[in-house]
Amino acid sequence: MALRLLTILRKLNHWVAILIGVMLMACAALVLLDIVSRQLGASLGGTDEISGYVMAIATSWGMAYTLLELGHVRIDFLRSRGGSKVRAVFDLFSLVVLCGTVTLIAVKSWPVLERSLKNGSTANTPLETPLVLVQTPWFLGWVWFAIVGWLTFVAAAALVMRGEFSTSEQTIGVFGEEDAAL
Repeated sequence: MALRLLTILRKLNHWVAILIGVMLMACAALVLLDIVSRQLGASLGGTDEISGYVMAIATSWGMAYTLLELGHVRIDFLRSRGGSKVRAVFDLFSLVVLCGTVTLIAVKSWPVLERSLKNGSTANTPLETPLVLVQTPWFLGWVWFAIVGWLTFVAAAALVMRGEFSTSEQTIGVFGEEDAAL
């Protein structure tokens, strides 16, 4: 059950990562078009604003993918000196801390979106972008990261409780530089 859940989360996040990549490529194309148009004496305008929005959305959604690909940075000085049970405890602890932090970010980002919804807020820029268009996917990305994090924690805790430390480590562990070189 735990491995099935993690497989589903990985597949979903794979598609999220592809969509984020397409969004980033479209943004890069827009910026490139603006650069070329500036050389011709015109400008699209607002590409800096749009690229900032795209980066905020890409970051919030990309974090869950990074979690499942073991791409988040951790200091593993103590963890690496223990046996499989010690490593499992450190892995679960670090995941709980991460999930708690991300959940707090998601909870605290809701009032930002709620205020924009209530006020019909727009950016204080020439584009006057309705902020709800940017803040909704940004907020949902943080919520998705929190959900994926907690589901990953539940799956990893189940593996640890069954004594499957090696599988748990492959799921939520960390790999040092020496492991990456192999």
